[in-house]
Amino acid sequence: MTDLIKIAVDAMGGDNSPNKIIDGILHHHKLNNSVFYKIFGDQTKIKNHIGDKISREFFEIIHTTDLVKSTDSPLEGAKRGKNTSMWLAIDSVKKKEADIVVSAGNTGALLVISKLNLKMIENIDKPALSALWPNKKGMSVVLDLGANIECSSKNLSDFSIMGASLYTSLYPNEKPNVGLLNIGSEELKGNEIIKETYQILNDKKSENYDFSGYIEGNHLMDGDVNVIISDGFTGNVALKTAEGTANFITGELKKAMTGSLIGKISSLLNISNLNKFKKRLDPRLYNGAIFIGLDSPVVKSHGGTDYIGFSNSLDVCHRIVKGNLIEKIKKNI
Repeated sequence: MTDLIKIAVDAMGGDNSPNKIIDGILHHHKLNNSVFYKIFGDQTKIKNHIGDKISREFFEIIHTTDLVKSTDSPLEGAKRGKNTSMWLAIDSVKKKEADIVVSAGNTGALLVISKLNLKMIENIDKPALSALWPNKKGMSVVLDLGANIECSSKNLSDFSIMGASLYTSLYPNEKPNVGLLNIGSEELKGNEIIKETYQILNDKKSENYDFSGYIEGNHLMDGDVNVIISDGFTGNVALKTAEGTANFITGELKKAMTGSLIGKISSLLNISNLNKFKKRLDPRLYNGAIFIGLDSPVVKSHGGTDYIGFSNSLDVCHRIVKGNLIEKIKKNI
């Protein structure tokens, strides 16, 4: 079983854990039997839920009852010690006992504990939080989404390499187009750091991606750019705005389709198209943010997702390791 990809799983993070986490593992295993799960958490609770639904050759349980609470500050989470399920899962990657780690727990604590345990990739100054967004033509990688409020032009340039490497790890047959998020498409728009970054990326000819210049917020979903670079403050605002807009649209559509008899009849006649629309905007299918820039990959699942969402974060883990993300970054940085 040495050829299996080993994923370290913090089973105690997020809502309804560990049951949701175990259900996600079981769902993922049905779709992919090339993964070994190292599960960190309360052995009794995990055993009771997992039962004999998966062969022991595909998982092991590392027992601990200590956990990082969702209400902890990042520093409080780190101070809970080296025996929490989150710390032990990250430590297993540090010791090369696992290839990648995933947690649905406290985001701030996960970032802090990861930085305490894992080294930065050489020549990278700051890690970034990245995620996948749907667009009209497929998917985009967006970073940074909140790990760094302030960034230098060097940081943003590094993010372009990390983002392009992540994209090619997930989609190996495509060459990404990198865009720099800005308030306009003209070269003179933006602050000095954005302008400096533009010059760096425009002057640097990369074999691994094409630089498409600036991209404005209203074009993020067009699909012409599939790696979008930003500082963490702007990126997080863009993320929350996109999430809020999607929730608003689906909510209004639901009201229109169920608010009257004509609406209900119309929804029945268009059930197939409505299901496609619902699936396209289902956040569970894009679950799994990646903390990128460390010498071992760390994936953050949304704490409020269900087992399908967590299963998708496990799929992201598998694709990242299979796509040799860390090796790609080290080669291109």
